[in-house]
Amino acid sequence: MIIENRKIEGKNLTWVRRCPTKYDATELSELRVKIDGETEYLDRESGEGLLTPEDFEKLIYEDSITEKSVFLVAEVEGKIIGFSRCVGSKLSRFRHKAEFGICILKEFWGCGIGKVLLENILFWADNQGIKKIALTVVDTNAKAIQLYKRFGFEEEGLLKKDRIHRDGIYHNTVIMGRFKNDVD
Repeated sequence: MIIENRKIEGKNLTWVRRCPTKYDATELSELRVKIDGETEYLDRESGEGLLTPEDFEKLIYEDSITEKSVFLVAEVEGKIIGFSRCVGSKLSRFRHKAEFGICILKEFWGCGIGKVLLENILFWADNQGIKKIALTVVDTNAKAIQLYKRFGFEEEGLLKKDRIHRDGIYHNTVIMGRFKNDVD
Protein backbone atom coordinates (compact mmCIF):
# COMPACT_ATOMS: atom_id res chain seq x y z
CA MET A 1 0.00 0.00 0.00
CA ILE A 2 1.18 3.51 -0.70
CA ILE A 3 0.60 6.41 1.67
CA GLU A 4 1.32 10.04 0.95
CA ASN A 5 4.60 11.72 1.88
CA ARG A 6 4.78 13.73 5.08
CA LYS A 7 7.37 16.23 6.27
CA ILE A 8 8.23 15.70 9.95
CA GLU A 9 9.55 18.47 12.20
CA GLY A 10 11.24 16.45 14.93
CA LYS A 11 13.86 16.78 17.63
CA ASN A 12 16.28 19.21 15.96
CA LEU A 13 15.72 17.38 12.69
CA THR A 14 13.43 17.80 9.71
CA TRP A 15 12.84 14.66 7.70
CA VAL A 16 10.39 13.10 5.27
CA ARG A 17 8.37 9.96 5.86
CA ARG A 18 7.44 8.36 2.55
CA CYS A 19 7.02 5.11 0.71
CA PRO A 20 10.03 4.05 -1.35
CA THR A 21 10.09 3.90 -5.14
CA LYS A 22 12.03 1.54 -7.36
CA TYR A 23 14.68 4.26 -7.66
CA ASP A 24 15.47 3.77 -3.94
CA ALA A 25 16.33 0.08 -4.31
CA THR A 26 20.11 0.42 -4.54
CA GLU A 27 20.26 2.88 -1.66
CA LEU A 28 18.08 0.63 0.49
CA SER A 29 20.24 -2.42 -0.25
CA GLU A 30 23.39 -0.54 0.78
CA LEU A 31 21.70 1.03 3.81
CA ARG A 32 20.52 -2.33 5.15
CA VAL A 33 24.07 -3.73 5.06
CA LYS A 34 25.39 -0.62 6.83
CA ILE A 35 22.72 -0.68 9.56
CA ASP A 36 23.24 -4.42 10.13
CA GLY A 37 26.91 -3.69 10.80
CA GLU A 38 26.20 -0.90 13.29
CA THR A 39 24.23 -2.80 15.90
CA GLU A 40 23.83 -6.12 17.63
CA TYR A 41 20.07 -5.49 17.96
CA LEU A 42 19.18 -6.77 14.50
CA ASP A 43 19.09 -10.41 13.43
CA ARG A 44 21.78 -10.18 10.79
CA GLU A 45 25.49 -9.45 10.70
CA SER A 46 26.55 -7.02 7.99
CA GLY A 47 26.18 -8.71 4.58
CA GLU A 48 24.12 -11.66 5.81
CA GLY A 49 20.72 -12.27 4.27
CA LEU A 50 21.67 -9.77 1.60
CA LEU A 51 18.84 -8.15 -0.31
CA THR A 52 20.05 -6.95 -3.69
CA PRO A 53 18.67 -3.85 -5.38
CA GLU A 54 16.54 -6.21 -7.50
CA ASP A 55 15.18 -7.81 -4.32
CA PHE A 56 14.27 -4.39 -2.96
CA GLU A 57 12.63 -3.40 -6.26
CA LYS A 58 10.43 -6.49 -5.98
CA LEU A 59 9.53 -5.75 -2.32
CA ILE A 60 8.74 -2.12 -3.12
CA TYR A 61 6.49 -3.13 -6.00
CA GLU A 62 4.70 -5.90 -4.07
CA ASP A 63 4.16 -3.67 -1.04
CA SER A 64 2.78 -0.87 -3.23
CA ILE A 65 0.01 -3.10 -4.63
CA THR A 66 -0.79 -5.12 -1.48
CA GLU A 67 -3.27 -3.80 1.06
CA LYS A 68 -1.79 -5.85 3.91
CA SER A 69 1.77 -4.51 3.63
CA VAL A 70 3.37 -1.10 3.95
CA PHE A 71 6.96 0.01 3.46
CA LEU A 72 8.10 3.39 4.82
CA VAL A 73 11.42 5.19 4.60
CA ALA A 74 12.84 8.08 6.60
CA GLU A 75 14.72 10.58 4.45
CA VAL A 76 16.96 13.43 5.58
CA GLU A 77 18.22 15.92 3.00
CA GLY A 78 17.48 13.52 0.15
CA LYS A 79 19.22 10.55 1.80
CA ILE A 80 17.39 7.52 3.23
CA ILE A 81 18.51 7.02 6.83
CA GLY A 82 16.05 4.39 7.98
CA PHE A 83 13.03 2.32 7.09
CA SER A 84 10.19 0.27 8.46
CA ARG A 85 8.24 -2.49 6.82
CA CYS A 86 5.05 -4.13 8.05
CA VAL A 87 3.85 -7.27 6.31
CA GLY A 88 0.51 -8.99 6.76
CA SER A 89 0.08 -12.69 6.28
CA LYS A 90 -1.34 -14.17 3.07
CA LEU A 91 -2.46 -17.28 4.97
CA SER A 92 -6.12 -17.41 5.97
CA ARG A 93 -5.46 -18.47 9.56
CA PHE A 94 -3.11 -15.53 10.09
CA ARG A 95 -4.90 -12.86 8.02
CA HIS A 96 -5.63 -10.90 11.19
CA LYS A 97 -1.99 -10.19 11.97
CA ALA A 98 1.14 -8.56 10.64
CA GLU A 99 4.82 -8.40 11.59
CA PHE A 100 7.12 -5.43 11.38
CA GLY A 101 10.60 -4.12 12.00
CA ILE A 102 12.39 -0.79 12.10
CA CYS A 103 15.99 -0.02 11.03
CA ILE A 104 17.61 3.39 11.52
CA LEU A 105 21.21 4.52 11.06
CA LYS A 106 22.85 4.78 14.47
CA GLU A 107 23.72 8.47 14.06
CA PHE A 108 19.95 9.19 13.95
CA TRP A 109 18.99 7.18 17.05
CA GLY A 110 17.24 9.33 19.64
CA CYS A 111 15.78 11.74 17.07
CA GLY A 112 12.25 10.35 17.39
CA ILE A 113 12.27 8.73 13.95
CA GLY A 114 11.52 5.23 15.27
CA LYS A 115 8.60 6.59 17.29
CA VAL A 116 7.08 8.34 14.25
CA LEU A 117 7.56 5.28 12.03
CA LEU A 118 5.92 3.13 14.71
CA GLU A 119 2.98 5.54 15.04
CA ASN A 120 2.50 5.44 11.27
CA ILE A 121 2.67 1.65 11.14
CA LEU A 122 0.10 1.32 13.94
CA PHE A 123 -2.25 3.88 12.37
CA TRP A 124 -2.01 2.08 9.03
CA ALA A 125 -2.54 -1.35 10.62
CA ASP A 126 -5.59 -0.21 12.59
CA ASN A 127 -7.13 1.18 9.40
CA GLN A 128 -6.44 -2.07 7.55
CA GLY A 129 -8.31 -4.13 10.12
CA ILE A 130 -5.17 -5.82 11.41
CA LYS A 131 -5.93 -7.13 14.89
CA LYS A 132 -2.43 -8.11 16.00
CA ILE A 133 0.99 -6.73 15.25
CA ALA A 134 3.92 -8.90 16.25
CA LEU A 135 7.65 -8.33 16.54
CA THR A 136 10.74 -9.79 18.11
CA VAL A 137 13.45 -7.81 19.86
CA VAL A 138 16.71 -8.81 21.56
CA ASP A 139 16.29 -8.58 25.32
CA THR A 140 19.18 -6.11 25.70
CA ASN A 141 17.42 -3.50 23.52
CA ALA A 142 15.74 -1.84 26.50
CA LYS A 143 14.91 1.43 24.70
CA ALA A 144 13.03 -0.40 21.94
CA ILE A 145 11.16 -2.59 24.42
CA GLN A 146 10.18 0.51 26.41
CA LEU A 147 8.97 2.27 23.24
CA TYR A 148 6.90 -0.73 22.16
CA LYS A 149 5.31 -1.00 25.61
CA ARG A 150 4.35 2.70 25.51
CA PHE A 151 2.42 1.90 22.33
CA GLY A 152 0.52 -1.00 23.84
CA PHE A 153 2.77 -3.93 23.00
CA GLU A 154 3.05 -6.62 25.62
CA GLU A 155 5.60 -9.35 26.11
CA GLU A 156 4.15 -12.65 24.92
CA GLY A 157 7.15 -14.86 25.44
CA LEU A 158 10.87 -15.29 25.65
CA LEU A 159 13.10 -17.42 23.45
CA LYS A 160 16.03 -18.29 25.71
CA LYS A 161 19.56 -18.30 24.30
CA ASP A 162 17.98 -17.66 20.92
CA ARG A 163 20.88 -15.82 19.36
CA ILE A 164 24.64 -15.67 19.71
CA HIS A 165 26.52 -12.44 19.11
CA ARG A 166 30.04 -11.86 17.82
CA ASP A 167 31.41 -11.90 21.35
CA GLY A 168 30.15 -15.48 21.84
CA ILE A 169 27.49 -14.46 24.37
CA TYR A 170 23.99 -15.87 24.00
CA HIS A 171 20.99 -13.52 24.18
CA ASN A 172 17.27 -13.99 24.59
CA THR A 173 14.67 -12.83 22.10
CA VAL A 174 11.53 -11.17 23.43
CA ILE A 175 8.33 -11.88 21.50
CA MET A 176 5.94 -8.92 21.65
CA GLY A 177 2.47 -8.26 20.33
CA ARG A 178 -0.04 -5.45 20.21
CA PHE A 179 -3.69 -6.40 20.07
CA LYS A 180 -6.48 -4.21 18.81
CA ASN A 181 -9.04 -3.65 21.61
CA ASP A 182 -11.72 -5.93 20.12
CA VAL A 183 -9.49 -9.04 20.20
CA ASP A 184 -9.42 -11.29 23.26
